[in-house]
Amino acid sequence: MDMLQSERLFWAGGCRRLAGVDEVGRGPLAGPVVAAAVILKREFATAAERTDLAGLTDSKKLSPAARDHFYSVLRQSPDVAIGIGFADEAEIDRINILKATHAAMARALADLREPAEHALVDGLPPRGLPCASTAIVGGDGKSLSIAAASVVAKVLRDRYMCEQHQRYPAYGFAKHKGYGTSAHIQALLAHGPCPLHRRSFRPVHEAEAIFRRRESVQA
Repeated sequence: MDMLQSERLFWAGGCRRLAGVDEVGRGPLAGPVVAAAVILKREFATAAERTDLAGLTDSKKLSPAARDHFYSVLRQSPDVAIGIGFADEAEIDRINILKATHAAMARALADLREPAEHALVDGLPPRGLPCASTAIVGGDGKSLSIAAASVVAKVLRDRYMCEQHQRYPAYGFAKHKGYGTSAHIQALLAHGPCPLHRRSFRPVHEAEAIFRRRESVQA
């Protein structure tokens, strides 16, 4: 697959600052949703697709080692601009995960050192972005720019959740990164939610209710 097909269309139309945008963390029960916006200079992208970024695709399909490799390449290149946006668990609970995801994407684009002229966004069309955008379903496996954003967001969120494991070791965040694994659910039932948990998500508030009932009986 030509991972630069969409980029070439916009480059040919005169767009120089084309950002790929993706998010990580819509599904977990804990932690933030993290978005990244990545602008690859045309000359760098066309060369790197065959060299330093060969094999770059949807971050979920890459090993942790491969993600770290691509993340380092992207961070170290002067021909790559990166913006990051977060929406934490409190905001997710307050406005819902979809709106929080769109807010994180807008913040990622606003965080770029120079504004993007257009954005290629993974998934369905988002609202409230600071520039025009084109949504591509499955874009993290079709666009090199979106794949780059996917990797940046995934690496940063995973590292953050590993850091939070040191604060809340009972939940196993270093292993599941906040996703609703059976081990995570069991930890929720045993300890109740911690400040990182999204209480608007059904498994969290159901586990909290069970935990509270058990605590009141034991008291």
